[in-house]
Amino acid sequence: MNLPEHYENDVLFFFDGKPEALALYQGLCQKLDAAFPEVSVKVQKSQISFYGTHLFAMASLPKRKKDPGIVVTFGLGRREPSPRIGVAAEPYPGRWTHHVTVTRDEELDGELLGWLREAWDFNQAKGRRGGP
Repeated sequence: MNLPEHYENDVLFFFDGKPEALALYQGLCQKLDAAFPEVSVKVQKSQISFYGTHLFAMASLPKRKKDPGIVVTFGLGRREPSPRIGVAAEPYPGRWTHHVTVTRDEELDGELLGWLREAWDFNQAKGRRGGP
């Protein structure tokens, strides 16, 4: 994983007061690092973004501060109908943004990683297709 200079401090600040969410995020990062060792990470105010050639996934906290876990967001070229998807939206034709809430380690599973692999592949190919 390609991490920015102040990554550890930024992540601790991002998850301040949410140790369970931090642990889930760290588990997600371990799996992403194993699957995509060249991934770059950027910690922002409202999300932590994961990049290959382009942004392919994000981790954030739930909108309601009392809700547990993390939200994993990724983009696909299709709508995934799984009941695990809390929200799916099509901001552009043929581009679907999916949000999955993760509250337990067991939810960082093969199904989620399969969607992240598909998001990686979709966004890596984006530059070869031309256009956004």
